[in-house]
Amino acid sequence: MKPQIWFLTGSQHLYGPETLQQVADQSAEIQRTLAQGGLPAEIIGKPVLTDSGAIKRTMLEANADPNCIGIIAWMHTFSPAKMWIGGLDALRKPLLHLHTQHNASLPWSTIDMDFMNLNQAAHGDREFGFIQARLGVPRKVVAGHASDPVVVARVESWTRAALGWQHLRTLRVARFGDNMRDVAVTEGDKVEAELKFGVSVNTYGVNDLVEFVDATEESEIDKLVAEISDIYEISSELLAERNDSLRYAVKIEAGLRRFLTEGGFGAFTSNFEDLGGLRQLPGLAVQRLMADGYGFGGEGDWKTSVLVATVKAMGSGTGRGTSFMEDYTYHFGPGEPKILGAHMLEVCPSIASAKPRAEIHPLGIGGREDPVRLVFDAASGPAVVMGMADMGDRFRLVANEIEVIPPDEPLPNLPVARAVWKPAPTLSTSAECWITAGGPHHTVLTQAVGAETLRDFAEMAQTELLLIDNRTTPADFADRVRWNQAYYRLNRPL
Repeated sequence: MKPQIWFLTGSQHLYGPETLQQVADQSAEIQRTLAQGGLPAEIIGKPVLTDSGAIKRTMLEANADPNCIGIIAWMHTFSPAKMWIGGLDALRKPLLHLHTQHNASLPWSTIDMDFMNLNQAAHGDREFGFIQARLGVPRKVVAGHASDPVVVARVESWTRAALGWQHLRTLRVARFGDNMRDVAVTEGDKVEAELKFGVSVNTYGVNDLVEFVDATEESEIDKLVAEISDIYEISSELLAERNDSLRYAVKIEAGLRRFLTEGGFGAFTSNFEDLGGLRQLPGLAVQRLMADGYGFGGEGDWKTSVLVATVKAMGSGTGRGTSFMEDYTYHFGPGEPKILGAHMLEVCPSIASAKPRAEIHPLGIGGREDPVRLVFDAASGPAVVMGMADMGDRFRLVANEIEVIPPDEPLPNLPVARAVWKPAPTLSTSAECWITAGGPHHTVLTQAVGAETLRDFAEMAQTELLLIDNRTTPADFADRVRWNQAYYRLNRPL
C-alpha cells in the first residue's frame, strides 16, 4: 500500500456550516494541487477540524496507522490554537505546517469582508505557529501557494524525509561478526540507537550465515548467474576458468538474501576480519543487495548501514542512486582538488554511470579467495555525502554537498567501483570541517535526495546535523560545533 500523508485543515464553528463547507471544498482543491506535483505518498484528506476532541482523536489515529507517515496541517481560516494543544502533544508522526491559502492572488476589485473572513490563513497560521513554538513541536514550515513548484518541491523533500524516518523506525540490522578491531568511529551505543531511532541492531555469527549459503541449491545459483549475465558485463575469466568463483559469489548472495528475508532485516554489516566459513569476502552480493534497497556498512559499521537503508527509502522512485562510500584519497592538484571515494568492494551499482562489469581480482586482506565485484565509475551530478557518529551523549550527522565528476584519467589498475567528487566549498575547507565535527570515514553518498531532505530528517529524528556547503567557513563551522555542544548538553533530560 502506498504511504499516506494526512492533510488536516483547521477552522472553527464560529463561521457556520456554509463557510465550513467552503473550507472543506477549498481544502480538497489544495490537496489535489499538491498531489498533481507527484509526491511519493498519497495525500489523504480528513474532515475539517473545529474542536479539540476531534483534533486529538485524529492525531491518535495517525499515530496508530502504519500507513500514515506524516501530517500536513493548514489553518484555512482561524482555528484557535488552544484547541490544538492536546492533539499536538499526542502527535508522534512528522508534522509539516503548510502556510498557504486557496487563492494565489487577491481579487482587488471585488474583495469584501466575507472574502476576508474566509481567507484568513495569513493570521490563522500564525496562531497555529505560536502554539507549535510554545509546545516545542518538531516541524517544518513551508509558506507559499500550493501551485508553486518550489512549494511542492519543499513538501516533497519533507515527504521523502518522512519515508526515511518511517523506514528507520521499524528497521532491523544484522551484524555478521563485530566491528573491525581497535577502530573507534564504527562503534556506537545500540541501546541508545533503538531508543532514539527505533532501529534494532543485533549480532549474528558469520557461520549462521554460512549455513544459509551452504544450503543454496545449484538451480538457484544457475538462475542468479543468468540474471547477472543479463544485467552486467561479465569478464571472460569469470565465464571460463574462474566461473566457480562467480558461482560462489552468487551463492553468498542467495544465502544472504534468504537470511535477511527470513529475519525481516533491512540492513546488515560484514567484517573482513571475521569471515568464518565464507570462501570470499562478500562483494558482488553486497552490491546487489544494496541496489535492491538494503543498507550496508563495512567493518561492522552498523550506523552507516542504518543510514544507507534510511536514505535509500527517502530516494525511492527517483531513479537516482545511493551507496555506501568512503573518502579514500585526495587529488590536491594540478587543477581543481577533488576526492576519490571507494571501498574494498562494496559500492552500490545504483550510482553507476554505465553498465557495471563483474570482475575478479585479489584482495590483500581477509585471507580468503579472490572476491568477485562490480567495477564502475559513479554517475556525474550533484550529490551529498553524509555520516553518523556517536559523540557519547548524542548521535551527530555530518553532511557535505558535493559534485560527482568523471575521473581526470581512466583508472585501469583500480578494479573497484569508485566515485570522484568536488566537495563544497573546497577540498581543504570540507576536510577541515568534517574532521572538526568528528565525522566518520564511512559515509552514504546519495544523488537521490538533497540537503533539505536530510535537514528535514534530522528535525524529525531530533538529531544534530552539521552541513558543509558553499557558504561554510572553518571558523564559522567551528563556532557552530561549539554552540551545538552547549545546546545539546543543556537540552539533555535529567
